Amino acid sequence: MNDQVAPIQAEATADDQRSDARFMALAFALGRRGLGATWPNPAVGAVIVKDGIILGRGWTQSGGRPHAEVEALRRAKKTAQNTTLHGATMYVTLEPCSHQGKSPPCADAIIKAGITRVVSALEDPNPEVAGAGHRRLSQRGIKVDIGLGADEARRAHVGHITRIQKARPHVMLKLALSADDKLGLAGRKPVALTGEEARTRVFQMRSQHDAILVGIGTVLSDNPQLSCRLPGMFERSPVRVVLDAQLRLPLATSVVATVRETPTWVFTSRKPSAIAEEILQQKGCKVFRVDDQNGRLDLDEVLKVLGGRGITRLMVEGGPTVAAGFVAADLVDEAVLLHAEKTIGADGIDALEGMALTALTQRLHSRGAERLGADSLETFERASA
Repeated sequence: MNDQVAPIQAEATADDQRSDARFMALAFALGRRGLGATWPNPAVGAVIVKDGIILGRGWTQSGGRPHAEVEALRRAKKTAQNTTLHGATMYVTLEPCSHQGKSPPCADAIIKAGITRVVSALEDPNPEVAGAGHRRLSQRGIKVDIGLGADEARRAHVGHITRIQKARPHVMLKLALSADDKLGLAGRKPVALTGEEARTRVFQMRSQHDAILVGIGTVLSDNPQLSCRLPGMFERSPVRVVLDAQLRLPLATSVVATVRETPTWVFTSRKPSAIAEEILQQKGCKVFRVDDQNGRLDLDEVLKVLGGRGITRLMVEGGPTVAAGFVAADLVDEAVLLHAEKTIGADGIDALEGMALTALTQRLHSRGAERLGADSLETFERASA
Protein backbone atom coordinates (compact mmCIF):
# COMPACT_ATOMS: atom_id res chain seq x y z
CA MET A 1 0.00 0.00 0.00
CA ASN A 2 1.23 3.51 -0.81
CA ASP A 3 2.55 5.26 2.34
CA GLN A 4 0.10 8.11 1.82
CA VAL A 5 -2.88 5.80 1.56
CA ALA A 6 -3.68 4.67 5.07
CA PRO A 7 -6.50 4.15 7.52
CA ILE A 8 -7.89 7.27 9.22
CA GLN A 9 -5.31 8.55 11.66
CA ALA A 10 -5.92 8.31 15.42
CA GLU A 11 -4.76 11.92 15.97
CA ALA A 12 -7.90 13.27 14.29
CA THR A 13 -9.97 15.16 16.84
CA ALA A 14 -13.14 13.68 18.29
CA ASP A 15 -15.16 16.37 16.50
CA ASP A 16 -13.48 15.52 13.20
CA GLN A 17 -14.21 11.83 13.71
CA ARG A 18 -17.86 12.51 14.49
CA SER A 19 -18.18 14.69 11.39
CA ASP A 20 -16.54 12.07 9.24
CA ALA A 21 -18.86 9.38 10.61
CA ARG A 22 -21.93 11.57 10.03
CA PHE A 23 -21.07 12.35 6.42
CA MET A 24 -20.15 8.74 5.67
CA ALA A 25 -23.48 7.62 7.13
CA LEU A 26 -25.18 10.00 4.68
CA ALA A 27 -23.15 8.49 1.83
CA PHE A 28 -24.40 5.01 2.77
CA ALA A 29 -28.00 6.24 2.92
CA LEU A 30 -27.63 7.75 -0.54
CA GLY A 31 -26.07 4.58 -1.93
CA ARG A 32 -29.03 2.51 -0.78
CA ARG A 33 -31.22 4.46 -3.20
CA GLY A 34 -29.57 2.60 -6.07
CA LEU A 35 -29.87 -0.95 -4.73
CA GLY A 36 -31.47 -3.19 -7.32
CA ALA A 37 -31.17 -0.62 -10.11
CA THR A 38 -27.45 -0.25 -10.82
CA TRP A 39 -26.33 -3.78 -11.72
CA PRO A 40 -23.78 -4.83 -12.82
CA ASN A 41 -22.24 -1.85 -11.01
CA PRO A 42 -22.30 -1.47 -7.22
CA ALA A 43 -24.74 1.00 -5.63
CA VAL A 44 -22.31 3.59 -4.28
CA GLY A 45 -23.03 6.77 -2.37
CA ALA A 46 -20.88 9.93 -2.25
CA VAL A 47 -20.97 13.24 -0.39
CA ILE A 48 -18.80 16.35 -0.95
CA VAL A 49 -18.25 18.67 2.02
CA LYS A 50 -16.31 21.92 2.41
CA ASP A 51 -16.03 23.90 5.65
CA GLY A 52 -18.75 21.74 7.17
CA ILE A 53 -21.21 22.52 4.37
CA ILE A 54 -22.53 19.79 2.08
CA LEU A 55 -21.98 20.90 -1.50
CA GLY A 56 -22.96 17.75 -3.37
CA ARG A 57 -24.69 14.43 -2.87
CA GLY A 58 -24.55 11.57 -5.36
CA TRP A 59 -25.48 7.94 -5.80
CA THR A 60 -24.98 5.50 -8.67
CA GLN A 61 -27.76 6.13 -11.15
CA SER A 62 -30.05 3.53 -12.71
CA GLY A 63 -28.22 1.28 -15.12
CA GLY A 64 -24.95 1.88 -13.27
CA ARG A 65 -24.02 5.30 -14.69
CA PRO A 66 -23.23 8.03 -13.91
CA HIS A 67 -21.24 6.79 -10.95
CA ALA A 68 -21.89 8.28 -7.51
CA GLU A 69 -18.69 10.34 -7.47
CA VAL A 70 -19.40 11.97 -10.83
CA GLU A 71 -22.99 12.69 -9.82
CA ALA A 72 -21.84 14.27 -6.54
CA LEU A 73 -19.27 16.39 -8.39
CA ARG A 74 -21.91 17.56 -10.88
CA ARG A 75 -24.21 18.65 -8.08
CA ALA A 76 -21.38 20.22 -6.09
CA LYS A 77 -20.23 22.32 -9.02
CA LYS A 78 -23.80 23.49 -9.58
CA THR A 79 -24.17 24.38 -5.89
CA ALA A 80 -20.76 25.97 -5.48
CA GLN A 81 -20.96 27.86 -8.80
CA ASN A 82 -17.82 30.02 -8.77
CA THR A 83 -16.50 28.54 -5.51
CA THR A 84 -13.57 26.16 -5.97
CA LEU A 85 -13.78 22.63 -4.64
CA HIS A 86 -10.18 22.91 -3.44
CA GLY A 87 -10.22 22.11 0.25
CA ALA A 88 -13.34 19.95 -0.05
CA THR A 89 -13.61 16.35 1.16
CA MET A 90 -15.42 13.57 -0.66
CA TYR A 91 -16.91 10.72 1.36
CA VAL A 92 -17.50 7.62 -0.75
CA THR A 93 -18.70 4.13 0.19
CA LEU A 94 -16.37 2.29 -2.20
CA GLU A 95 -13.03 3.06 -3.81
CA PRO A 96 -13.36 5.38 -6.84
CA CYS A 97 -12.70 3.55 -10.09
CA SER A 98 -9.41 4.09 -11.87
CA HIS A 99 -9.96 2.29 -15.17
CA GLN A 100 -11.56 3.35 -18.42
CA GLY A 101 -14.86 1.56 -18.80
CA LYS A 102 -18.01 2.88 -20.44
CA SER A 103 -17.24 6.16 -18.68
CA PRO A 104 -13.93 7.86 -17.70
CA PRO A 105 -12.31 6.97 -14.34
CA CYS A 106 -13.92 8.60 -11.31
CA ALA A 107 -10.46 9.10 -9.80
CA ASP A 108 -9.56 11.41 -12.68
CA ALA A 109 -12.76 13.42 -12.23
CA ILE A 110 -12.00 13.87 -8.53
CA ILE A 111 -8.47 15.03 -9.29
CA LYS A 112 -9.65 17.45 -11.96
CA ALA A 113 -12.28 18.94 -9.64
CA GLY A 114 -9.67 19.91 -7.05
CA ILE A 115 -10.93 17.73 -4.21
CA THR A 116 -8.30 17.80 -1.44
CA ARG A 117 -9.28 14.78 0.67
CA VAL A 118 -11.13 11.52 0.01
CA VAL A 119 -12.56 9.35 2.78
CA SER A 120 -13.23 5.92 1.29
CA ALA A 121 -14.97 3.13 3.19
CA LEU A 122 -13.51 0.15 1.34
CA GLU A 123 -11.06 -0.90 -1.34
CA ASP A 124 -12.85 -2.24 -4.41
CA PRO A 125 -12.09 -5.99 -4.87
CA ASN A 126 -12.55 -5.61 -8.63
CA PRO A 127 -9.10 -6.49 -10.04
CA GLU A 128 -9.45 -3.57 -12.47
CA VAL A 129 -9.43 -1.27 -9.42
CA ALA A 130 -8.08 -3.09 -6.33
CA GLY A 131 -6.37 -0.09 -4.75
CA ALA A 132 -5.36 1.62 -7.99
CA GLY A 133 -7.97 4.35 -7.53
CA HIS A 134 -6.70 5.20 -4.06
CA ARG A 135 -3.10 5.21 -5.27
CA ARG A 136 -3.88 7.48 -8.20
CA LEU A 137 -5.54 10.01 -5.90
CA SER A 138 -2.68 9.86 -3.41
CA GLN A 139 -0.05 10.28 -6.10
CA ARG A 140 -1.73 13.52 -7.14
CA GLY A 141 -1.48 14.92 -3.61
CA ILE A 142 -4.99 14.09 -2.41
CA LYS A 143 -5.16 12.87 1.19
CA VAL A 144 -6.83 9.45 1.17
CA ASP A 145 -8.27 7.88 4.33
CA ILE A 146 -9.56 4.33 4.04
CA GLY A 147 -11.68 2.20 6.36
CA LEU A 148 -14.34 4.41 7.89
CA GLY A 149 -17.53 2.31 7.80
CA ALA A 150 -15.73 -0.69 6.27
CA ASP A 151 -18.05 -3.24 7.88
CA GLU A 152 -21.13 -1.42 6.65
CA ALA A 153 -19.54 -1.08 3.22
CA ARG A 154 -19.02 -4.83 3.02
CA ARG A 155 -22.74 -5.29 3.71
CA ALA A 156 -23.81 -2.51 1.35
CA HIS A 157 -21.69 -3.88 -1.50
CA VAL A 158 -22.00 -7.58 -0.71
CA GLY A 159 -23.57 -8.29 -4.11
CA HIS A 160 -20.70 -6.65 -5.98
CA ILE A 161 -18.12 -8.34 -3.75
CA THR A 162 -19.70 -11.79 -4.14
CA ARG A 163 -19.93 -11.46 -7.91
CA ILE A 164 -16.27 -10.42 -8.14
CA GLN A 165 -14.97 -13.10 -5.75
CA LYS A 166 -17.32 -16.01 -6.56
CA ALA A 167 -18.58 -15.16 -10.07
CA ARG A 168 -22.17 -15.39 -8.83
CA PRO A 169 -24.70 -13.12 -7.15
CA HIS A 170 -25.23 -12.82 -3.41
CA VAL A 171 -28.20 -15.07 -2.57
CA MET A 172 -30.89 -14.05 -0.10
CA LEU A 173 -33.54 -16.67 0.68
CA LYS A 174 -36.90 -15.36 1.90
CA LEU A 175 -39.36 -17.70 3.62
CA ALA A 176 -42.81 -16.76 4.96
CA LEU A 177 -43.70 -19.32 7.62
CA SER A 178 -46.41 -20.18 10.09
CA ALA A 179 -45.67 -20.11 13.81
CA ASP A 180 -44.92 -23.86 13.56
CA ASP A 181 -42.49 -23.42 10.66
CA LYS A 182 -44.82 -24.56 7.89
CA LEU A 183 -44.84 -23.05 4.41
CA GLY A 184 -48.30 -24.06 3.26
CA LEU A 185 -51.31 -26.30 3.73
CA ALA A 186 -51.45 -30.03 3.13
CA GLY A 187 -51.63 -30.90 -0.55
CA ARG A 188 -49.31 -27.99 -1.32
CA LYS A 189 -52.16 -25.53 -1.16
CA PRO A 190 -50.91 -21.96 -0.75
CA VAL A 191 -52.10 -19.93 2.22
CA ALA A 192 -51.78 -16.26 3.14
CA LEU A 193 -49.77 -16.17 6.35
CA THR A 194 -48.27 -12.75 6.95
CA GLY A 195 -49.98 -9.39 7.23
CA GLU A 196 -49.80 -6.13 5.30
CA GLU A 197 -46.68 -4.77 7.01
CA ALA A 198 -44.73 -7.92 6.20
CA ARG A 199 -45.93 -7.89 2.57
CA THR A 200 -44.84 -4.27 2.26
CA ARG A 201 -41.40 -5.18 3.55
CA VAL A 202 -41.16 -8.00 1.00
CA PHE A 203 -41.94 -5.56 -1.82
CA GLN A 204 -39.22 -3.26 -0.49
CA MET A 205 -36.74 -6.14 -0.41
CA ARG A 206 -37.62 -7.02 -4.00
CA SER A 207 -36.88 -3.46 -5.08
CA GLN A 208 -33.37 -3.75 -3.60
CA HIS A 209 -32.48 -6.90 -5.51
CA ASP A 210 -31.46 -7.26 -9.14
CA ALA A 211 -33.43 -10.47 -9.67
CA ILE A 212 -35.99 -12.66 -7.92
CA LEU A 213 -36.07 -16.44 -8.42
CA VAL A 214 -38.86 -19.01 -8.09
CA GLY A 215 -39.49 -22.52 -9.35
CA ILE A 216 -42.05 -23.57 -11.92
CA GLY A 217 -44.16 -25.06 -9.12
CA THR A 218 -44.69 -21.64 -7.57
CA VAL A 219 -45.64 -20.17 -10.94
CA LEU A 220 -48.15 -22.93 -11.69
CA SER A 221 -49.80 -22.85 -8.27
CA ASP A 222 -49.76 -19.11 -7.48
CA ASN A 223 -49.30 -17.32 -10.84
CA PRO A 224 -47.33 -14.59 -9.04
CA GLN A 225 -46.46 -11.22 -10.52
CA LEU A 226 -43.11 -11.06 -8.66
CA SER A 227 -43.11 -7.27 -8.85
CA CYS A 228 -42.88 -4.31 -6.45
CA ARG A 229 -46.51 -3.44 -5.88
CA LEU A 230 -45.93 -0.23 -3.95
CA PRO A 231 -46.87 3.28 -5.13
CA GLY A 232 -44.17 4.59 -7.45
CA MET A 233 -42.06 1.43 -7.12
CA PHE A 234 -43.23 -0.78 -9.98
CA GLU A 235 -40.34 0.31 -12.19
CA ARG A 236 -37.99 -1.01 -9.50
CA SER A 237 -39.28 -4.57 -9.97
CA PRO A 238 -36.39 -7.02 -10.34
CA VAL A 239 -35.71 -9.39 -13.22
CA ARG A 240 -37.90 -12.47 -12.73
CA VAL A 241 -36.07 -15.80 -12.89
CA VAL A 242 -38.01 -19.08 -13.25
CA LEU A 243 -36.46 -22.53 -12.86
CA ASP A 244 -38.31 -24.80 -15.28
CA ALA A 245 -36.38 -27.97 -16.13
CA GLN A 246 -39.04 -29.29 -18.52
CA LEU A 247 -39.97 -25.90 -20.00
CA ARG A 248 -43.62 -26.11 -18.96
CA LEU A 249 -44.14 -22.39 -18.38
CA PRO A 250 -47.62 -21.47 -19.72
CA LEU A 251 -47.84 -18.41 -21.92
CA ALA A 252 -50.87 -17.15 -19.99
CA THR A 253 -48.98 -16.75 -16.70
CA SER A 254 -48.29 -13.28 -15.39
CA VAL A 255 -44.50 -13.58 -15.70
CA VAL A 256 -44.88 -14.19 -19.45
CA ALA A 257 -47.83 -11.89 -20.13
CA THR A 258 -46.04 -8.89 -18.56
CA VAL A 259 -42.55 -9.63 -19.87
CA ARG A 260 -42.48 -6.37 -21.88
CA GLU A 261 -42.86 -4.48 -18.61
CA THR A 262 -40.54 -6.55 -16.42
CA PRO A 263 -37.97 -9.01 -17.83
CA THR A 264 -38.44 -12.75 -17.32
CA TRP A 265 -35.52 -15.17 -17.61
CA VAL A 266 -36.27 -18.89 -17.78
CA PHE A 267 -33.71 -21.57 -16.91
CA THR A 268 -34.31 -25.02 -18.31
CA SER A 269 -32.36 -28.21 -18.91
CA ARG A 270 -30.78 -29.20 -22.22
CA LYS A 271 -33.64 -31.64 -22.96
CA PRO A 272 -36.79 -29.62 -23.89
CA SER A 273 -37.49 -28.96 -27.55
CA ALA A 274 -36.14 -25.94 -29.38
CA ILE A 275 -39.70 -25.11 -30.42
CA ALA A 276 -40.83 -24.55 -26.81
CA GLU A 277 -37.79 -22.32 -26.27
CA GLU A 278 -38.46 -20.35 -29.43
CA ILE A 279 -42.09 -19.70 -28.45
CA LEU A 280 -41.04 -18.23 -25.11
CA GLN A 281 -38.35 -16.15 -26.75
CA GLN A 282 -40.86 -14.79 -29.25
CA LYS A 283 -42.95 -13.65 -26.30
CA GLY A 284 -39.93 -11.75 -24.98
CA CYS A 285 -38.52 -14.16 -22.40
CA LYS A 286 -34.85 -15.06 -22.29
CA VAL A 287 -34.19 -18.80 -22.08
CA PHE A 288 -30.99 -20.33 -20.70
CA ARG A 289 -30.10 -24.01 -20.78
CA VAL A 290 -28.03 -25.57 -18.02
CA ASP A 291 -27.18 -29.08 -16.89
CA ASP A 292 -29.54 -31.05 -14.68
CA GLN A 293 -29.46 -34.17 -12.55
CA ASN A 294 -32.64 -36.19 -12.14
CA GLY A 295 -34.69 -33.24 -13.31
CA ARG A 296 -33.07 -30.76 -10.88
CA LEU A 297 -31.22 -27.91 -12.52
CA ASP A 298 -27.59 -27.29 -11.60
CA LEU A 299 -27.96 -24.29 -9.28
CA ASP A 300 -24.25 -23.50 -9.35
CA GLU A 301 -24.47 -23.16 -13.13
CA VAL A 302 -27.65 -21.08 -12.86
CA LEU A 303 -25.89 -18.64 -10.53
CA LYS A 304 -22.81 -18.49 -12.73
CA VAL A 305 -25.00 -17.53 -15.70
CA LEU A 306 -26.76 -14.87 -13.64
CA GLY A 307 -23.42 -13.49 -12.46
CA GLY A 308 -22.16 -13.43 -16.02
CA ARG A 309 -25.24 -11.42 -16.99
CA GLY A 310 -24.43 -8.83 -14.33
CA ILE A 311 -26.81 -9.89 -11.55
CA THR A 312 -25.24 -9.10 -8.17
CA ARG A 313 -28.12 -9.57 -5.70
CA LEU A 314 -30.59 -12.46 -6.05
CA MET A 315 -33.70 -12.91 -3.91
CA VAL A 316 -34.97 -16.50 -3.81
CA GLU A 317 -38.71 -16.76 -3.12
CA GLY A 318 -39.33 -20.26 -4.34
CA GLY A 319 -41.25 -23.03 -2.60
CA PRO A 320 -39.82 -25.77 -0.35
CA THR A 321 -38.12 -27.67 -3.18
CA VAL A 322 -36.23 -24.67 -4.55
CA ALA A 323 -35.38 -23.45 -1.05
CA ALA A 324 -34.07 -26.87 -0.03
CA GLY A 325 -32.01 -27.04 -3.22
CA PHE A 326 -30.21 -23.81 -2.42
CA VAL A 327 -29.65 -24.87 1.19
CA ALA A 328 -28.34 -28.31 0.20
CA ALA A 329 -25.93 -26.72 -2.27
CA ASP A 330 -24.75 -24.27 0.43
CA LEU A 331 -25.64 -21.33 -1.79
CA VAL A 332 -27.63 -19.26 0.73
CA ASP A 333 -25.65 -16.24 1.89
CA GLU A 334 -28.48 -14.55 3.75
CA ALA A 335 -31.94 -15.62 4.88
CA VAL A 336 -35.01 -13.67 5.93
CA LEU A 337 -37.62 -15.63 7.88
CA LEU A 338 -41.04 -14.04 8.24
CA HIS A 339 -43.04 -15.77 10.96
CA ALA A 340 -46.78 -15.35 11.26
CA GLU A 341 -48.84 -15.93 14.40
CA LYS A 342 -50.96 -18.57 12.64
CA THR A 343 -50.24 -22.26 13.02
CA ILE A 344 -50.93 -24.87 10.34
CA GLY A 345 -50.33 -28.19 12.01
CA ALA A 346 -48.27 -31.30 11.45
CA ASP A 347 -49.84 -32.04 8.05
CA GLY A 348 -48.63 -28.73 6.60
CA ILE A 349 -45.79 -28.35 4.13
CA ASP A 350 -42.34 -28.05 5.69
CA ALA A 351 -40.30 -24.97 4.89
CA LEU A 352 -37.54 -27.05 3.30
CA GLU A 353 -38.34 -30.16 1.25
CA GLY A 354 -36.85 -33.21 2.97
CA MET A 355 -34.91 -31.33 5.63
CA ALA A 356 -35.44 -29.48 8.89
CA LEU A 357 -35.39 -25.70 8.99
CA THR A 358 -32.31 -25.95 11.22
CA ALA A 359 -30.39 -27.13 8.15
CA LEU A 360 -30.59 -23.48 7.13
CA THR A 361 -30.49 -21.59 10.42
CA GLN A 362 -27.58 -23.55 11.90
CA ARG A 363 -25.39 -22.76 8.89
CA LEU A 364 -25.92 -19.04 9.38
CA HIS A 365 -26.00 -16.72 12.36
CA SER A 366 -28.81 -14.43 13.37
CA ARG A 367 -28.49 -10.68 12.96
CA GLY A 368 -31.58 -10.08 15.05
CA ALA A 369 -35.34 -9.94 14.81
CA GLU A 370 -38.01 -7.24 14.63
CA ARG A 371 -41.79 -6.99 14.75
CA LEU A 372 -43.84 -6.21 11.67
CA GLY A 373 -47.33 -5.80 13.02
CA ALA A 374 -48.46 -9.22 14.20
CA ASP A 375 -45.58 -10.93 12.40
CA SER A 376 -41.86 -11.18 13.13
CA LEU A 377 -38.86 -10.94 10.82
CA GLU A 378 -35.49 -12.50 11.60
CA THR A 379 -32.41 -12.09 9.40
CA PHE A 380 -29.57 -14.61 9.15
CA GLU A 381 -26.25 -14.35 7.33
CA ARG A 382 -22.99 -16.13 6.77
CA ALA A 383 -20.44 -15.43 9.46
CA SER A 384 -18.02 -14.12 6.84
CA ALA A 385 -20.53 -11.63 5.30
